[in-house]
Amino acid sequence: MVDFENTKIAFQSKSNNDLRQSHFLFNTLARPIVVKTGKFFLNIALKINFPIKWIVKPTVYKHFCGGETISECDPVVKKMAQYGVESILDYSVEGKENPEDIQAALEETLNTIDNAAQNENIPFAVFKPTAFAPSKVLETASTNKELNDAEKQELVRFRERIQTLCERAYQNDVPILIDAEEVGYQAIIDEVVRENMKRYNQEKAIVYNTLQMYRWDRLDFLRKEIETARKEGYIYGVKFVRGAYMEKEREWAALYGYTDPIQPDKESTDRDYDGALKYSVENIDQVAIFNGTHNEKSSRYLTELMEQHHIAKEDPRCYFSQLYGMSDHISFNLAHHGYRVAKYLPYGPVKNVMPYLIRRAEENTAVAGQTNREVGLIKKELKRRKSK
Repeated sequence: MVDFENTKIAFQSKSNNDLRQSHFLFNTLARPIVVKTGKFFLNIALKINFPIKWIVKPTVYKHFCGGETISECDPVVKKMAQYGVESILDYSVEGKENPEDIQAALEETLNTIDNAAQNENIPFAVFKPTAFAPSKVLETASTNKELNDAEKQELVRFRERIQTLCERAYQNDVPILIDAEEVGYQAIIDEVVRENMKRYNQEKAIVYNTLQMYRWDRLDFLRKEIETARKEGYIYGVKFVRGAYMEKEREWAALYGYTDPIQPDKESTDRDYDGALKYSVENIDQVAIFNGTHNEKSSRYLTELMEQHHIAKEDPRCYFSQLYGMSDHISFNLAHHGYRVAKYLPYGPVKNVMPYLIRRAEENTAVAGQTNREVGLIKKELKRRKSK
């Protein structure tokens, strides 16, 4: 059994100074007033183009990001690979809706696919679909409202861009993860992802959809998707996460008068998440699983399911993943025991990645148990090293 308490393995890639910096950072993120104040001043600095790189890059950026460019991420990728932990380069610049920015995001994502094809330590590519179409078009298409002629053309271009990315992934034999979005955009994304699975997942999973299991409808959706894949003869690639837009989803449901798409409580989310893992493993001949979670129980549960169903630890149909800068006790201990593990490694120019970093800070503040867990493990390892 994997021991997530083994801090020697968890932090084997970190120096004492690295650990002390991480301890300070997580202690800071545990204080809501500090994070709220920091967000306020950072947003002002961004609006007036005040230089913030000098303070952000060596601190919070360094902890959660790999670098500003693909090549700048190389040392981080190589360092983690020494311990069996692979990387997924995630271009974390927030999507903008003008044609120039959409084209730039497309070209950068194609670069990440090509780079992954040349680097054995990068097993996946990834992209956020809202980077490739105006959000209004995705919302209109997802709610079955009538699109005007301009919106219809935008939707055609969206389909073409997604197919371009999936085709490049197929040509390079690089599986590609397509992130989930808010409910208001997700239906058209699910449709387009399914189309590309049918094209490119005939022999193995190249295209992966993402299911946010804090939605009460996703377990049934998964069952139907796997049934369709079996019937039509393609492999269903699926990345599981608990979810990222809960407050916004509930606000939108109240504002627009539709049923709240979010589970009534955390226990329901946990139940459906683990139920999705179980159902997928039971259909492993038709499914490839990407287990994207910081939850120790769900990580251990997948290892148990793999053992019960005689799935080898190194089987590429079962991947574990956590964000860079978080949950090293899960990632490195799983990798140490021979499981396939890949860290999401965000990258991009400091200024452009700030919205991502602010979200990371807010999430760590909101999930007090997660932050306290990180701090406790770091303290435990520093104490162990000191007593040697």
